[in-house]
Amino acid sequence: MANERVVIVGGGILGTMHAYFARRSGASVVHLERHSKPRGASVRNFGLIWVSGRARGAELAMALRARELWEQVGRDIPATGFRANGSITLVADETELNVIEAAAASADAAERGFSVLGADEVRFMNPGLHGEFLAGLCCPFDAAVEPRLVLGAIRDWLSASGRYEFLAPREVVDVADHEVIDSTGARYAADLVVLCVGAVSGAPLGVVMPGDKLQRVRLQMAETWPLSRGLTTSVADGNSLR
Repeated sequence: MANERVVIVGGGILGTMHAYFARRSGASVVHLERHSKPRGASVRNFGLIWVSGRARGAELAMALRARELWEQVGRDIPATGFRANGSITLVADETELNVIEAAAASADAAERGFSVLGADEVRFMNPGLHGEFLAGLCCPFDAAVEPRLVLGAIRDWLSASGRYEFLAPREVVDVADHEVIDSTGARYAADLVVLCVGAVSGAPLGVVMPGDKLQRVRLQMAETWPLSRGLTTSVADGNSLR
């Protein structure tokens, strides 16, 4: 990819990561985003790099590889807030305890680093946890980043290379042969075009990929006041087991 020109449509985490790896491979990058700055799911999420809950087989292998790549990003760009903090999934009753014990005894438990901790061990590992719970499933390979910082931090790193241009707002209306066209009529020539448009899948993605079944997935979140003391790990509960 060295010396190639890559045009990426979509300024969320997928588009930004494609820009990051394209630059690491030596390409120059033009990055187009329809809003003045990304504001969708990429900045409204938990920031979890999750290994523990992935299905066995190909999905787990992909999650472990993604975890390796995120650590590389964190070394290159500390401002992303990457931290290898692990996770604890708390369980509140015997049924949930049976589930995590089965998970810790499964054939791929070692790949995830699973271990079952008693309540006192959980509190020792994460003193910020209070309340009643029986035990916790620990996964040391889970990690986290700061979603509100990641995109800006990576773009700053990219901009410092001198071979990256972030253009926003730019509404892309068509993708031609080795070319992207925006709503003003501007044309961006490319050796490679990457479409990462997220929820905006009607055009141009729906035109370029008419045979694919695209489905919008929604996520609800709540934000709390800051806790009185920090959490040393990511935390999940019995709902995650479902």
